[in-house]
Amino acid sequence: MKFTARVWKFGDNINTDLILPNVAFYLTPQEQIKYIFRANRPGWVDLVEPGDILIGGKNFGMGSSRPAARNLKNLGLACLVAHSINGLFYRNAVNFAFPAMECDGVEALFDEGDIAEVDFESGAVKNLRRGQILPARTIPPQLLKIVEAGGIFPLLEQEGLIAPKA
Repeated sequence: MKFTARVWKFGDNINTDLILPNVAFYLTPQEQIKYIFRANRPGWVDLVEPGDILIGGKNFGMGSSRPAARNLKNLGLACLVAHSINGLFYRNAVNFAFPAMECDGVEALFDEGDIAEVDFESGAVKNLRRGQILPARTIPPQLLKIVEAGGIFPLLEQEGLIAPKA
């Protein structure tokens, strides 16, 4: 899993309420997309292109266990790299097959709009404009298997542990 794309930067303590606000909670996953970060970056979703990379600060995804990572994936983002990721958000990212990893200092490595190269297998994050590289914490193999399968439900279906969706 290697991604190369433009980055969007968000700071510390990004709450899941900003990614999946209450007003959108009972809408379909596709309808929820237009509400992502609407409170702090109105119109941002209209600027995102498929495959873009999200760079976050400390404690990204804090708050409730709502499936906010699914919204970022449905928006078309390739992955998230943050200084630190809240545990509930991280597990939701794995369950919905949204690649996410932690990288100390990543928020200082990029300016918004830079091009990043993110390698989940080697755990390297590179700013292609600056030529600088930082090591990141790789996804444990058991969790990587879930992401590569397309999420927890597709993996359970593939392994015959649950019935496929009709």
